[in-house]
Amino acid sequence: METETRAETEDQALTARRRIVLAAARLLEEDGPEAVSTRAVATAAGVPAPSIFRLFGDKEGLLEEVADHGFKRYLEVKAELLSGDDPVQVLRDAWDLHIRFGLEHPGYYGLVYGQVRPGHLPQAGQRAVAGLRGMITRVAAAGRLRMSIERATEVMHSAGVGTIITLLSLPDDHRDLRSSETAREMVIDTLTLPAPKDPGGAALASRAMSLRTALDQDTAVPLSPGERTLLGEWLDRLADGDRGVRGRASA
Repeated sequence: METETRAETEDQALTARRRIVLAAARLLEEDGPEAVSTRAVATAAGVPAPSIFRLFGDKEGLLEEVADHGFKRYLEVKAELLSGDDPVQVLRDAWDLHIRFGLEHPGYYGLVYGQVRPGHLPQAGQRAVAGLRGMITRVAAAGRLRMSIERATEVMHSAGVGTIITLLSLPDDHRDLRSSETAREMVIDTLTLPAPKDPGGAALASRAMSLRTALDQDTAVPLSPGERTLLGEWLDRLADGDRGVRGRASA
């Protein structure tokens, strides 16, 4: 009997949690972030206001879950892009999807990227970055990346977020998506190689990242964890063209 009672209580809590998230999401989409107060959400969800703090800890906890709800379909579509044959074209498609989502759902986008907290990125944003890193890893595996996976991920993510925030700051009739297309091609050209056998330092970067990707995927490589970490740091340095350490050593 106690087990059944506990299960019923958990089901009720789950139902209330879902109602609260959906109510907050509806307020966000219809009236903007200013409308998402704990009092308004509780009223819309038909629950006592203290329930929000009991289930989510605080308003920030609620907003993070609302962001997860809003980003869910976007992240699912983004994951589907990985089936594309050309990893560089996948990056283009991911950029366009990101821009479109941000412009169509500014409320959700603002929850994740609009309020900067140093050292913190909401879970929805973390998953978006992880998906982007996976796409860039495929570019590296194809021998078409000019720099380390981490730096390339940071560059493309920063450029995409900046582009959306800039477009959102403009009136609807002043938004020109050609600026997004221009930014996209500039980023793609900066990050990727047109062919695996480009001469010069870019070829070294692509080979370094190809090896890094292969090592990450092969757990049977006869290296200790420390050796793998050190080799990874060396390969990243080669890919990013960081010659500062060598220069200081020879000075």
